[in-house]
Amino acid sequence: MKRNLAVAGAAAAAGVSAVYSLWLWVSSYLGDNFHNDFTFYYAAARLGLAHGWSHLYDLRLQQEQLDAISSHITIAQLARYVSPPPLAWLVMPLTLLPYQVAYWLWSALLVGALVLAWHLAAPGSGRARVIFLVAAIGWLPIIYGLQLGQPALFVAAGVAACYALLQRGRDVEAGAVLGVLVLKPQLALLVPVVLLVSGRWRAFASSVVVLAVITAASVAVLGPSGVTDYVDRLNFATTIAENQAQTLAGWIHNLQAVRIVQGLIAAWTVGLAYRLRRRGPAVVLAVALIGGLAASPYVHYDDLAMLGLACLLFLRAARGRWVIAYAIALFIAAEGFPVWQAGPALAGELIALALLSIPALEHHHGYAEKDDAEREHDPGLEGDRQDVTIDGQAQPVDGRARET
Repeated sequence: MKRNLAVAGAAAAAGVSAVYSLWLWVSSYLGDNFHNDFTFYYAAARLGLAHGWSHLYDLRLQQEQLDAISSHITIAQLARYVSPPPLAWLVMPLTLLPYQVAYWLWSALLVGALVLAWHLAAPGSGRARVIFLVAAIGWLPIIYGLQLGQPALFVAAGVAACYALLQRGRDVEAGAVLGVLVLKPQLALLVPVVLLVSGRWRAFASSVVVLAVITAASVAVLGPSGVTDYVDRLNFATTIAENQAQTLAGWIHNLQAVRIVQGLIAAWTVGLAYRLRRRGPAVVLAVALIGGLAASPYVHYDDLAMLGLACLLFLRAARGRWVIAYAIALFIAAEGFPVWQAGPALAGELIALALLSIPALEHHHGYAEKDDAEREHDPGLEGDRQDVTIDGQAQPVDGRARET
């Protein structure tokens, strides 16, 4: 009875939050059709088609394309295209459509990616799984990313697909789907590395090959001048306070010291993933996402969608009230960003790494057993018969569309 009441309460709260968030999204779009980052992706794709990809980061030409679609946006520090070329390539077919139609089609693709990530990563079964999806739609980082048209959900879907394929023993395909990292590399930069240290050699090699091919293609189409422009834009972006506020640079006001600390956190994360490798791909990937966000030199609010994915993955592999309580705490910390900014979420990531370090430092691995509960809730995994580990203890807030 108590459980049914709790589920009903959670469903009601998630539903109200989702309806309110969708209202915020639609009202923001009606207030200004171009008040989003997709505007810059669309303009960049048009620029590449009209002037060649080597001019993709030419700010004068970016302004020309923004004016051509009547966006009334002026290129500024936080209003320019600085994403990798593959994102503009992905949007390229949509330039055949009017901007407004293209925006909503892009949004539909993002929602599809959200549903896919939920389907592959959410734990539980029945109503519990549906509550996770409704809660995700009502979660501010998700709805904000949807309103902006950010590609973070494509990356999340790619990582979730990687997990599902690893569970099925399809390591080559699992690595290949990580090609989506080229859309926004900082969101899951450590994932290929932890695949390596956790013994998933084929998945690591496959991801490296796919990412290398796409990177080489990007360099080839940009040419020397385009690469130089891109590096200049990225270097400039690291000097902008708004791009540092949600990273450790918001706490440590010495960029060189920040980079050292971020490097140490990345190393800590990789070591942690190695120590926890016997606990299965869900735990390893969750660690990579949490530590990667904490170590990233470039994070924005909507990027916390990856934190939500990390929590879902960890909940698949861990049991215990403390795990659920901590996931809820991280959810609230991110939800309250407009009030208390990035500090609580970033602190939560670091504390999570510290807590996970406790079992990682144990000198035995007496936790490995069949993940029967997970397979019970996910019939598609029934035939895998892999050994995994259960840890029983274990209105938009930004201004005018900004850099990716």
